[in-house]
Amino acid sequence: MKSMASASIMALALACTAAPAQIVQVDVTGGKIAGTVAEGLSEFKGIPFAAPPVGELRWRAPQPVGPWSGVRQASAFGAACMQNSAALAREAPGTSMSEDCLYLDVWTPAKTARERLPVIAWIYGGGFTGGMTSAPLYDGTRFAKKGVVFVGIAYRVGALGFLATPELSRESGHGSGNYGLLDQIAGLEWIRANVARFGGDPSRVTLLGHSAGGFSVSMLAGSPLAKGLFHAAISESGANFMPPQDSPWGGGSIQTLHLSEAAGKAWLESLGVPTLAEARALPAEKLQPAPGARGPRFWPPVDGYVISADQYQLWSQGRFNDTPILVGDVSDEAAGFGVRQSDPAAFETEVKQGYGVHAAAILAVYPHGSDAEATRAGTQLRSDTTFNWGQYTWARLAASKGKHKAYVYYFDRPSAANPNGSGHGQEVAYVFGNLGVGPAPLPNEDRLKVLDAYYAWRRDGSR
Repeated sequence: MKSMASASIMALALACTAAPAQIVQVDVTGGKIAGTVAEGLSEFKGIPFAAPPVGELRWRAPQPVGPWSGVRQASAFGAACMQNSAALAREAPGTSMSEDCLYLDVWTPAKTARERLPVIAWIYGGGFTGGMTSAPLYDGTRFAKKGVVFVGIAYRVGALGFLATPELSRESGHGSGNYGLLDQIAGLEWIRANVARFGGDPSRVTLLGHSAGGFSVSMLAGSPLAKGLFHAAISESGANFMPPQDSPWGGGSIQTLHLSEAAGKAWLESLGVPTLAEARALPAEKLQPAPGARGPRFWPPVDGYVISADQYQLWSQGRFNDTPILVGDVSDEAAGFGVRQSDPAAFETEVKQGYGVHAAAILAVYPHGSDAEATRAGTQLRSDTTFNWGQYTWARLAASKGKHKAYVYYFDRPSAANPNGSGHGQEVAYVFGNLGVGPAPLPNEDRLKVLDAYYAWRRDGSR
């Protein structure tokens, strides 16, 4: 009797001192999944959130995920979306690549589904031509250790994510070219439906993106299709507030649907597949640029559906998803893409050819009297037009037209390699807490005012 009592007391003591329960099996849209436990966190990788976008589903909005039987193991990342294989090998060694790539990953510190923790929804960068959730730099462990449920969302990139053609627009009935953004929206819808089962709170979702991911965050902040799917937004080095281009001009990156359709049609014809049926039958590898080659640039167009209009005008009219925002840049953005050597004459020619009647005003606020100054001015101008002006404009519009706080950050950590500041992407390791894994001065008031006037001129249709 005494030995039985001692055994019972010992069993009770062991039960009381055992490690807290972890969430290791979850019933999500499609079926049951089993994750793994590491460092006191639950990890679920390679969770499908949409049907594979292959065959007839290529260049269509993501479709509902198909159900599976039994318990699906969610212990390994899904394949990255089709992209440059060399870049993929560099960013995420060992990751495979496939057109079947609509998966997401979850890191959660919750011990039960009742905890209602805040959620981060992560959108990776890569110029809309690359990127993946499996990069070691994007490991969500340290976010989860801070008490949030971290979810990385994959989306189609390059031609498979952002091709627009007249035939695709006719097929959809509402434009084309934004399949990657629709993937991101589908991922957010999955979070709304499922994150509570991982201990997350679907009413406290912060959308976080860097570079193309930051541009995506700004696009979703202006998209009626994303309304209510997130409750705060953080954009690192990316904001879509330039006027859409219907013909190329300096300082622009966003295109009208008309221009994107024309470029997409010409590109398919160059591949010998002028019809949509022929293009869908082409192997996905044939739609990727050859290693070392520069393929055509695919970027989300203003399609009138996902991106309903010029975002500057949307914000000016108060037509956006109004949430708190945190936006910003690093101190030498364009240097992260390499510094182009220049001289005073070459810089002046570049500006005069690209910026029309505003060239003189731009030249006046970017000192370029020597070769060194001209080289620096070129980097600063590219930083300001591609990144800085958009972020500051977003913050200024949100602060004046919205009901929530708008915060701006500035990351500046000069190094021996770049004494002028930090190049594009150099803050990401600090954001994730993944240091060791793995870039123009703050725009002054005169430069911002000059670019304000230039973009207003472009927006008015002047040439």
